[in-house]
Amino acid sequence: QVSLVESGGGLVQAGGSLRLSCVASGRALSTYIMGWFRQAPGKERELVGNISPGASNINYDDSVRGRFTISRDDFKNTVYLQMNRLKPEDTAVYYCALYLHGWNYWGQGTQVTVSS
Repeated sequence: QVSLVESGGGLVQAGGSLRLSCVASGRALSTYIMGWFRQAPGKERELVGNISPGASNINYDDSVRGRFTISRDDFKNTVYLQMNRLKPEDTAVYYCALYLHGWNYWGQGTQVTVSS
């Protein structure tokens, strides 16, 4: 089994930055697609972006492209989400996930709140 633990969330003013981390245990991440998702109150969970093994392919939702950057450090078994120029509409619980026959492994989430 794999365990994913996110950290780095918090309260930030609009225009600020945060970096989220997702540390995995129980399985090496290097061969898996990893994703970042978010869920705002009253809304469905949405894909923020994903990163392929070796970071050869990184995709972003239009709402975050140019502001957010996903990266991975397979030596640390960690995936990152660097969030810049944050907006109040980025407020959500952010989750990392591992793709294995679907997005079947999830972290517990970390709250990001952006004040205006």
